[in-house]
Amino acid sequence: MGLVQWLKGQFLCHLIICYGFLVSGLLVNLLQICTLPLWPINKQLARRINCKLGYSLTSQSVALLEWWSGTEVTFYTDPADYQTYGKENAIVVLNHNFEIDFLCGWTFCDRFGVLGASKCLAKKELSYLPVIGWMWYFLEMVFIKRKWEEDKRSFVQSLQNLRDYPENFWFLLHCEGTRFTEEKHQISMEVAEKKGLPKLKHHLLPRTKGFWVAVQNLRGTVAAVYCCTLNFRNNETPTLLGVINGKKYHPDLYIRRIPLESVPEDEAECSSWLHKLYQEKDQFQEDYSHTGCFPGPVVTPPRGPWSLINWIGWTCLLLYPLYLLLVQLVLSGSILTILATVAFCSAVSVGVRWMIGQTEIKRSSSYGPTSVAYLMLALVSAVCTYKRRQSLLLSSRVNITMLCLMNLGYDKLISHSIS
Repeated sequence: MGLVQWLKGQFLCHLIICYGFLVSGLLVNLLQICTLPLWPINKQLARRINCKLGYSLTSQSVALLEWWSGTEVTFYTDPADYQTYGKENAIVVLNHNFEIDFLCGWTFCDRFGVLGASKCLAKKELSYLPVIGWMWYFLEMVFIKRKWEEDKRSFVQSLQNLRDYPENFWFLLHCEGTRFTEEKHQISMEVAEKKGLPKLKHHLLPRTKGFWVAVQNLRGTVAAVYCCTLNFRNNETPTLLGVINGKKYHPDLYIRRIPLESVPEDEAECSSWLHKLYQEKDQFQEDYSHTGCFPGPVVTPPRGPWSLINWIGWTCLLLYPLYLLLVQLVLSGSILTILATVAFCSAVSVGVRWMIGQTEIKRSSSYGPTSVAYLMLALVSAVCTYKRRQSLLLSSRVNITMLCLMNLGYDKLISHSIS
């Protein structure tokens, strides 16, 4: 292990990454709030500004994957289709098998210039959370409660709002609804057997209603469906913790462009079409397990420097005031304050590593209510307890330092929610 790789695995580096993401996210949220008066005056300009602000935050995750861990996605696709990527609106259908598949999806968006305007389905609870949730609210993400009778009206309205969107956007969908695990796969295949559907080996049964509603409401706005199938070479099992530790992975992404006109309008026919699509995806995954590659030529879109420049810029901007606070903390000379700071940082270290562990596939959400709300309640309770205690121990100047540090694990919980 080289020195650089060793440094990437150190908690101090992780601390800096978390601090930069959280604080820059809060600043982005503040700037997004400042765009509110612009919406009734010039809605399209407000949308474009929010796309740029969203990119400045989301691209940090892309920079973490591509530049920090050195992971580079290999794209398999038809060269003729390649020419259309980034120049049209599309529905992107992704498989949901890996802990970092959302990062690979964002990388796909970034390579073709639509990361800031990309959309996805997100849990309603996220819209109330600072950083990612608030950013997504201003980017007009589609939030759902996973209760169709309650979601139908808001789902349709959110999709209709995208019909006059000023930027090219991709609407990312995990039609399986949740991440693949052996337990969920067994349950899903029992359902397939009852419905008389062919069993899948590498996927869960897709949930067809949401896909059909999305297609129906985006006809005339979206030009195609991009069927994306992701896998990793050498049977790699990628993790978010591995990415943060600087571990390099080797993802392959097979992309097929399907004109939206070929997707049936009738709900039953659309459902059958989607099931057939997933049967094809399953066969591609089976072939990949034997050959180690997908069909079709390999294309390599250039890796732009903007995600890295943005990440370095935010880090430099935010580390300077933190450095000043830490210097003042040391110069204060209070042994009790310094010991309290060391103890708190140790607790944060354990907490951050635990939260990263929550992104593991074995801890992914099951069918039914999400556990994110319960995790958030626990986090808020801990924060409130800490704030009551810290006023007895620390000076007001140190309070600011500790409150900044306290939130470093917060974005890990956000990452869990997204995945």
